[in-house]
Amino acid sequence: MEKREEPDAPAVRMDDPWYDALAAGWGEAADTETPTGLPAHTAPMPGAVPRQQSAHSAADIYLAVQRSPAFQEVRSRYRRFVIPAALGFLLWYLAYVVAATVAPGLMARPVAGAVNVAMVAGLGQFLSTFLLTWAYARHARLRRDRAALELRWTVYDETRTQEMTRGGRR
Repeated sequence: MEKREEPDAPAVRMDDPWYDALAAGWGEAADTETPTGLPAHTAPMPGAVPRQQSAHSAADIYLAVQRSPAFQEVRSRYRRFVIPAALGFLLWYLAYVVAATVAPGLMARPVAGAVNVAMVAGLGQFLSTFLLTWAYARHARLRRDRAALELRWTVYDETRTQEMTRGGRR
C-alpha cells in the first residue's frame, strides 16, 4: 500500500503484514473521495480481495500455521513462562492478604522506625510486579519474538501468494 501526504512527497510503503487495513482511513474527512469514487471511509483497500474469495484459503493457512511445530514451540515457550509466573505471583499476593488477615501482630512488627512488616511486604508487591513485567518482556524478546515474527511473515507471504494467484494483485 502506498500513501502520499503531499503531491511532491515520496511514497511511503506499509509492508507490515499486520498493518490494520480497517484503520487506514481513520482521521480522514468523510467527504473525501478515493480514485474509485467512493468515500474514503467506505473504499476498499487497493488490491483488496473480497472476503468471500480469501476467507477459506486464509483459514486454511492459519490452521496450517497453528498446527506447525514452530507455532507449537512458540506457544509452549509462552506457557512454560507464564503459567509458573502467574501462579507464583498469585500465591505471593494471597500470602500477603492472608498474613494481613490472620497474623496482624506479625504484620505490625516494626522493621525500621515506623516501617513495619506489612509496609515492606506491600512495597514488595510493587517491586515484584515490576520485576515480573521486566522478566516477561525479556523472555518474550529472547525466546519468542523472533520465532513469532518468522511465523507472521510466513503467513503474510502465503496469503499474498494466494491473493496474487487468484488475481487480487496488490
